[in-house]
Amino acid sequence: MRLGIVSCARYRLPNLDVYLPHLQRVTFSLGQIVYEPDERIEFCYFPTDAVVSLLYTMQDGTTAEMGMVGNDGVLGVALFLGGESTCSRALVPVAGDALRLPAKLLQEEFTYSRPRQLLLLRYTQALLTQISQTAVCNRLHSVEQRLCRWLLLCHDRKNRSDLLMTQELIANMLGGRRESVTVAAGHLQDAGLIHYCRGHIRIMDRIGLESAACECYRIVEDESDRLFGRNRRPESSSSEVAFEEAG
Repeated sequence: MRLGIVSCARYRLPNLDVYLPHLQRVTFSLGQIVYEPDERIEFCYFPTDAVVSLLYTMQDGTTAEMGMVGNDGVLGVALFLGGESTCSRALVPVAGDALRLPAKLLQEEFTYSRPRQLLLLRYTQALLTQISQTAVCNRLHSVEQRLCRWLLLCHDRKNRSDLLMTQELIANMLGGRRESVTVAAGHLQDAGLIHYCRGHIRIMDRIGLESAACECYRIVEDESDRLFGRNRRPESSSSEVAFEEAG
């Protein structure tokens, strides 16, 4: 299992416990908006089993995901990078829980604790790598490859085996059409990588899914592992991911 930033911080910085009284557990629902563009950020969030997507919406209403945050990091990096808001929307594609910390406390940690500053900066570099690689992927790779990458990243960033969401929401994440997601899922099923039926996806061969994904997935994960000194976790050949059809 991926070591999240809270666990990582506690492991490397035992006196993190001083801030535990200020952490509040919150539950995110599917499709919930955590931040809106240009909205002042009052809290940062450490997802435990939720996944939050950073989305950009164009003037014509089309959307695309720039990156995602799960149990690998923190939502609200703008707080310690000098800004109080972002131009993207933070939306929940995978419901679950997170730990909430007041913005002021995170800013104080970044200012006065050099070890935690370095930890947050390493995470920011990992997130920038993901955002940059997502831009390349959305421009150069097929919907099928992007779906593989997206399923793998989601699977890495949650602590449960199932995922409930709509095809339309996945299409919004990938910057494509819902019909394209259906076709791509069908191709992956024909290849024996997933089982797909009425909106239910089960990953039959994770290693094969990695092989079918573009190089973007491995680049993002390798950089994150390098920054946090993690060994690549053993891959299982079978795990389950599901999403619920819209309507």
